[in-house]
Amino acid sequence: MPNEPRIFYIAPLTEAHCRDICSWVYPPPYHTYHFRPWELMLSDQEEFADAEIRVNQYRAVLDASGELSGFVQFFPMVGVTRLGLGMRPDLCGCGNGIHFVRAIVQEAQRLAPQNQIDLEVMTWNERAIRVYTRAGFIITDTYQRMTPTGMEEFHCMVWSA
Repeated sequence: MPNEPRIFYIAPLTEAHCRDICSWVYPPPYHTYHFRPWELMLSDQEEFADAEIRVNQYRAVLDASGELSGFVQFFPMVGVTRLGLGMRPDLCGCGNGIHFVRAIVQEAQRLAPQNQIDLEVMTWNERAIRVYTRAGFIITDTYQRMTPTGMEEFHCMVWSA
């Protein structure tokens, strides 16, 4: 049974948040979204372990009580705000995805109101595609690109609401 919809807000992503995110465990087939252990990411200055990238591109998604519910990355692109996002595994499939995505879209609009907003999603991730569609995104392109685990097929989805 889904939980009551949560209210989400965007805040700076702290190192403590990053440690938590690196400990998240998703069930198959979503395990492809795992991050490496924090210590390895930190030693390699990878993604949000690099303090400059963390400050410039990443934000925490918190619930009304201030609990970490997920994260978002605002990829630096000209004329487009490309979103990369992740929800805490225990919150996935509980009916909060639309509210989560809409909070992220509102922040993207606030940061760069002139930009188009889009995201990429693996074509097999039907659960995420349903959420993104219900939140106002439409599929505009499908293509393959390299990932850490090999070639994968992706949809590009553009926010149209």
